Amino acid sequence: MKIHLLGAPMDLGSGRRGVDMGPSAIRIAGIEEALRDLGLEVIDEGDVSIRNMEEVSPGDSQARYLDEIGRASREISDRVESIMAGEGFPLVLGGDHSIAIGTLAGVAAHCRSEGKRLGVLWIDAHGDMNTPATSPSGNIHGMPLASVLGDGPDELARVNGMETGVAPENVVLIGIRSLDDGEKERLRSTGVHVHTMKEIDRNNIHSVMEHALEQVTESTDYVHVSFDLDAIDPLIAPGVGTPVRGGLGYREAHFLMELLADSGVMTSLELVEVNPILDDRNRSAALAVELVQSAFGKRIL
Repeated sequence: MKIHLLGAPMDLGSGRRGVDMGPSAIRIAGIEEALRDLGLEVIDEGDVSIRNMEEVSPGDSQARYLDEIGRASREISDRVESIMAGEGFPLVLGGDHSIAIGTLAGVAAHCRSEGKRLGVLWIDAHGDMNTPATSPSGNIHGMPLASVLGDGPDELARVNGMETGVAPENVVLIGIRSLDDGEKERLRSTGVHVHTMKEIDRNNIHSVMEHALEQVTESTDYVHVSFDLDAIDPLIAPGVGTPVRGGLGYREAHFLMELLADSGVMTSLELVEVNPILDDRNRSAALAVELVQSAFGKRIL
C-alpha cells in the first residue's frame, strides 16, 4: 500500500492559534518512519498552502474566515482526489477539523467517478453538526459534518460545485460527549448514527465498534475515517484545541484502531486538532502516530 501524507496546516476554523502546527508536530513525532516500519511505502506530499489569521479578514462573525477555508477546502479536495485517482491512500494531517470539508469532498468526488458509495466514521468528542445559524462561536471547525451532509454555505457544502452525496445513514459518530442544542436537533432529524461515551461505558468499546463498523459498511464501498484527537481523554492527549473530560482511554483508542485494521475497510484517514502549543513534550502527536500504526495493522505478537 502506498500512503500519501498531506498536511493541512489550518487554524482558521478553530479560533485558537497553534493547531496549524499539527502537521509538523505529527511529522516530528515520526509518522513517516512509523509507517515504513510496517512495510508501507510513504510519500510525503508536503502541505496545502493556507493563509493565516494575520493575512485574511474573518468576515462574517457566524462563519469566520469562510472565504479562505472554502478556498483551502477546494485545494485539499483536489489533492486528495488526485491521490486516490493514482490508487494511493490519503492520510491527511490537520490542522483543525474544518479540513475535513476538503478531505471528504475529494474522497467523495473519487467515489462518484467510480460509481461507489462512501461511509464516514467520525471519531470525536463533538458532533461538528453546527451551521452558521446555530453555531455559538462562528468557528467553522464545529461545522464540517453538517457541511459534508449538504447543510451550510455553498463554500463548504458544495466545495466542487456539488454536494458530497454522503448519505446520513452512512455516517457513524463515536466518542461523542459534547453537543450544542442545534447539533442535537440536527443529529436526531438526519438519522446519523451516534455512539456516545455513555454507550461505550455501558457496552464497552468492542461492542460499540463492531456495531459501528456494521453501520458504516452497510451498502458502502469506501470508508473514510476522521479522527479528532479530542475524542481521547485530555489526561492522555492534552494537546488538543477543544478538550472535553471523560473521553476514550489509551487502550480504548488503540483497540478501536486495531479493530479498524482487522476489518480492512478503511480507504482514507485524517488526523486533526493536534495543537503542540497546548501539549506536553509533543505527547499528543506521538499518540497520534501510535494510533495510526494500530490502524494500519501493528500487532503486539
